[in-house]
Amino acid sequence: MSESGLKRELGFLTATLFGVGGTLSAGNFVILGHAASLAGTSLVIIVFLCGIISMLTMLSYCELSTAIPKAGSEYTWSKVAFGGFFSFLTGWFQWTSNIFYASLSALGIAYMISYFFPLNIPLTAVSIILIFTLINIRGVKSAAIAETFVTLIVMVMLALYVADGWTYSLKLQGFELNAPNGLWGCFAATAFLFELYLGAEAIAVAQAEIKDPERVIPRAMILSSLILIVLYTSVVYVTLRVVPIEVLKEQTSPIAFAAELVMGKAGAMLISGVIIIAGLAAVNSAIMAQSRILYALSRDRYLPGVLSAIHGRFHSPHVASLFSLIFTVAVTLLGAVNFVTYLVNFGFVIGFAFVNLSLIKLRKKKPWMRRPFKSPLFPVVPLAGISISIILLLFLDKAALIVGGESIMFALLAYYLRMVGYSRLRLAVGGISLGTGVFTAFLAFMAETRLVMFDLPGLKAIPPAYILISVAFIQVLAGILNIVPTSPKSGHPKNGGEDNKV
Repeated sequence: MSESGLKRELGFLTATLFGVGGTLSAGNFVILGHAASLAGTSLVIIVFLCGIISMLTMLSYCELSTAIPKAGSEYTWSKVAFGGFFSFLTGWFQWTSNIFYASLSALGIAYMISYFFPLNIPLTAVSIILIFTLINIRGVKSAAIAETFVTLIVMVMLALYVADGWTYSLKLQGFELNAPNGLWGCFAATAFLFELYLGAEAIAVAQAEIKDPERVIPRAMILSSLILIVLYTSVVYVTLRVVPIEVLKEQTSPIAFAAELVMGKAGAMLISGVIIIAGLAAVNSAIMAQSRILYALSRDRYLPGVLSAIHGRFHSPHVASLFSLIFTVAVTLLGAVNFVTYLVNFGFVIGFAFVNLSLIKLRKKKPWMRRPFKSPLFPVVPLAGISISIILLLFLDKAALIVGGESIMFALLAYYLRMVGYSRLRLAVGGISLGTGVFTAFLAFMAETRLVMFDLPGLKAIPPAYILISVAFIQVLAGILNIVPTSPKSGHPKNGGEDNKV
């Protein structure tokens, strides 16, 4: 039995399929039309390159997972490497990204089911999340069995689609690569499709529950990444050969449309079933990741200790699962699918950069650390992963970048409240107020330069930038007044206790 009662029950096959199933989100099969409109038929190469980019960071995952095989993955590694707020921020983004990922996958499933049966999409998605939360509370073994089963079905069905589609495409004209929007469109498509290969890190999330982690984790990560590269590239190639770009980009479910051409109505139903099953696996992985990350943050006292409680019978972090469930349900009920996709990409791009930074830091900080697996070509590989992550951020939606910045401020508030102490709440509030003031000033700059357009009904006579500047001034002033200590008046004793400690 591993740390704090978590049981090592996952073998090589289960861990590998966990990585494959974790990335087969329902949303991944319906975004190819928009991606094709950005990159044209060059999308085949883009999907392959996305897999190679992911593989660079997966090598860092392999080294860190075997060197530090504890629950928490990215967060735990950054804690050992850096500690403090940097490690907390890593865990925070890890947790919130998996909340968005679970919500996106569940909503995708609900939309696919609604094609056949009329239903309430948000409530259906919430029901799916509730079911898989209960499965995860019953223990990782139950979750792994469900994951293995659905992943095997998805792989068989997609292989059938590729085989039939390949035979059908031989009757058509030749296939030519093109990029109608040039290099810029290819970069935009790469950033848009980055989430295709996110699930392999689910293996790292479950590393504290994998048997013989030194041998199993690197092999499972590398094999799952290779399977995903072959699977996605084959599916995209066949789809682009069967359906012209002009038609494909107009479809809400491109693969289902292509399957209908190749295999008729039955093919469309088959692929819809694949997407639904794949979404179930992705929901399962994301929900499991949420609880394990929250468990690790609580274990290290960044969050209240109750969140690290382990169920006496099922040996799972049940309180963390239920706490994450609240936020996942709240996001899902909003139903903002497209925006959630951008938030997923933002969080995981940041996470990948943090993983590579942690690897570099630990190589220098602890060169004597035992490393059963070592990432090759150090430091070229992790530096390439960091550079690519920064480039991808430049091509994400601006609104997602703004929300990501606000998420950092919420993380700062949570960190101060827990780590600095409740007696210094004024200092925490002052810091947050100062930070939001600076951020609001930045929004004012964006509004003035028309990088972001604000529509404020009823206030047409006042430029939005002026309103934002006024709010920013008040926030900054409030922050300074809370942070800067006031001198005690003569005749009054100084306050004692923690407030006078530096």
